[in-house]
Amino acid sequence: MNYDPKSLIGTPVDLSSLTEYQPGSVVSRMVINKKSGTVTAFAFEAGEGLSEHTAPYDAMVIVLEGEADIPVGGVPHHLKKGQMIIMPANVPHAVHPTTRFKMMLVMIHE
Repeated sequence: MNYDPKSLIGTPVDLSSLTEYQPGSVVSRMVINKKSGTVTAFAFEAGEGLSEHTAPYDAMVIVLEGEADIPVGGVPHHLKKGQMIIMPANVPHAVHPTTRFKMMLVMIHE
């Protein structure tokens, strides 16, 4: 479903419906974009992912659908629906889905 960003305020929303899978793509949708932090929904089609990178802020991944391998600082982690992981600022991490995969990324700016 395609939501108008203003319609999200004060309204219950099915988190998995914030982004839809697209063949051969990673789809993202900014839910909140404030100076203090961001919340972004992602949908990864099978075979897509994010290569190793760092971010200047702590970030939390919340798994909404599917499964993914998410290495953080060289330590492998396998996450499933309903799980979360916090990735510290400036520590290398990546997202390697093992199935179609949806996640919510919460990044706190300090």
